Amino acid sequence: MISVLIVDDQDLVRFGLRTLVDSEDDLTCAGEAADGLDAVIKARETRPDVVLMDIRMSGVDGLEATRRITGDPDLAATKVIVLTTFEIDEYVFSALRSGASGFLLKDTTPVDLLRAIRLVAGGEALLSPSATTKLVREFVQLAPRSRAPHPQLHTLTEREREVLALVAEGLSNEEIAERLVVSPATARTHVSRAMVKLGARDRAQLVVFAYQSGLVD
Repeated sequence: MISVLIVDDQDLVRFGLRTLVDSEDDLTCAGEAADGLDAVIKARETRPDVVLMDIRMSGVDGLEATRRITGDPDLAATKVIVLTTFEIDEYVFSALRSGASGFLLKDTTPVDLLRAIRLVAGGEALLSPSATTKLVREFVQLAPRSRAPHPQLHTLTEREREVLALVAEGLSNEEIAERLVVSPATARTHVSRAMVKLGARDRAQLVVFAYQSGLVD
């Protein structure tokens, strides 16, 4: 059973999301929160598998709440999906950099939302690779000063750098394996090693690091 914490400052949105989650046999709502501070408290109390996080809320916003949740060692298994109204959003970029596993637009279809929850809970950390890559690319182009090599970039091998760039293009492990003519297991190993060396929580952060480091235009 996948437990989901729903965070949004609008009662109607929370109600709709809870109804959707509870309608599925393999999902359950772990709780609700109307602001970021309560989200952190509820996350620590319930330790959900996935948090659906609104980004703009009064008080402690979704960005800070995401940072606190992903930075809590006791919540290492909890994944955060950011919900936003706008596809290209500075706050979403910051949320990904802070450890969110991906983002969804609020007008996402119920089917896609449920699929996203299951994917993230199952370890597919980078949600909607092409959309996330588009977001990071456009934000970095708008804010070129944010580009600076990751301090641990030098620890990567040439092959790991190559794999990191392919991750940033939105390729899956299988697609990376095909591109490099290696086995999927080898591709997964390179991705895992890059994550460890760069201190990335998941593939979403790898995308951010790749763009910030200038590995992808």
